[in-house]
Amino acid sequence: MSDGLTQPQNLSAIDFLRTRSLANVVQAEIERMIIDGELTPNERVNENGLSQRLGVSRGPIREACSALAAMGLIEIIPNRGFFIRALSNDEAQDLSEARAGVFGCMAMMLAETATDAQIAILRALLQRMDEIVALGDVHVYYPVNLEFHKQITLMAGNNRLALIYQSFVRELHIQRYRALSSRDVLAISNEEHRAIVDALAARDPAAALVAARSHILNGIVRTRKAGQPGGPAEPGEAAAAKPTRKPRAVKPG
Repeated sequence: MSDGLTQPQNLSAIDFLRTRSLANVVQAEIERMIIDGELTPNERVNENGLSQRLGVSRGPIREACSALAAMGLIEIIPNRGFFIRALSNDEAQDLSEARAGVFGCMAMMLAETATDAQIAILRALLQRMDEIVALGDVHVYYPVNLEFHKQITLMAGNNRLALIYQSFVRELHIQRYRALSSRDVLAISNEEHRAIVDALAARDPAAALVAARSHILNGIVRTRKAGQPGGPAEPGEAAAAKPTRKPRAVKPG
């Protein structure tokens, strides 16, 4: 009796895990498409099209879109479907300023505890980004840039702050990617990275705070120059630009 009752439950659990695993793969691919601009802000997610492209049913796509909605990358409109979320300029600036504060705080904490081995890891990433800057390829630079920031958040050793920081990163992926749109910008970005590492290597918490926070705030200016669309718009319609408050850029100290 017991075997007859438990076997369907076990099969159901396995099917559930398979579905979740597939949804995670689909979620990663849709997130990549959003970051790379294949899916644009305010665009409606074509579930049938994605189903055919990715070779999966609509179930995992819907589950993936729901997860991305919880992360702030997708918006759910009742009776209309899933839409790629478009941040207004003010929303993006608020998120960037919050991210700047958290990143600066973690850099300051890391400066107090940084080991020679950790500094070596960061300098190796700097060197790799220097090599990529010479190529001027943002597609290659961006993942290494993400890894540099991620390493600092992990090395700081505060899991709660790292989770908060990553939530900001997810929502700002598109803005950050497009802000690194030219070779000159890549070079400037990595010089700011170098200022952060130099402050960490000097074990100077105040300088690390200023350099890390400045790097993020200056990114707001780069995002503006990259011509980010702003202003609220109905999902599925073109976003109209609107005046916003001037970003508060701070030069690295």
